[in-house]
Amino acid sequence: MSIPFRSVRTFALSALSIAALAGCTSDKAPPPATASRTVAAEEGVAGGTIVDTVRVSATVAAKDTVNRRITLLGADGKKTTFKAGPEIVNFPQIKVGDRVNATLTQELVVFVRPQGSAPGAAAATAVAVAPKGAKPGVMMADTVEVTATLLSMDMVVRTATLRFEDGTTRTVKVRPDVDMTNYGPGDTVVIRMTEALAILVDKP
Repeated sequence: MSIPFRSVRTFALSALSIAALAGCTSDKAPPPATASRTVAAEEGVAGGTIVDTVRVSATVAAKDTVNRRITLLGADGKKTTFKAGPEIVNFPQIKVGDRVNATLTQELVVFVRPQGSAPGAAAATAVAVAPKGAKPGVMMADTVEVTATLLSMDMVVRTATLRFEDGTTRTVKVRPDVDMTNYGPGDTVVIRMTEALAILVDKP
């Protein structure tokens, strides 16, 4: 089965705020964001993995040490100001002209558990910051797992109808190579989303 990749949370924006990285007045604008996607699936088996990676750079244009605020200049010429949280122990090291590099990775994994497995949901969050004295930076990872029950399948149009734990239902397309006779009502579909954000400040 294939389910469109969607972000479970606006994780990246909040993480950027925590990282306290901000706008700029640098003469040279940073390069534009780059994005890539990889898709992997075992032939004949429902589910698969989609990984999206986005890399963004910005330049520190201004810094307010008293209020722990930083302004970043993006590749589009726009400036954005963020407040650095207490997690950024190396905030004093950040200087105007520094380059901020952020990499956001989003992974979606979908697979089917054998019939009879109990549906459930799980979530986990992890935060790691650069040690004191090292380059300012932060890495955050967030995983959310949601399950749905397979209600029915249409072998002709190759669709499957799922019911999620909140009672909502959704009909999704099934890949042409999947042997639908291997699955049936009552099977559990697991959707696991992981988002990881890494931010590093480089000196010019």
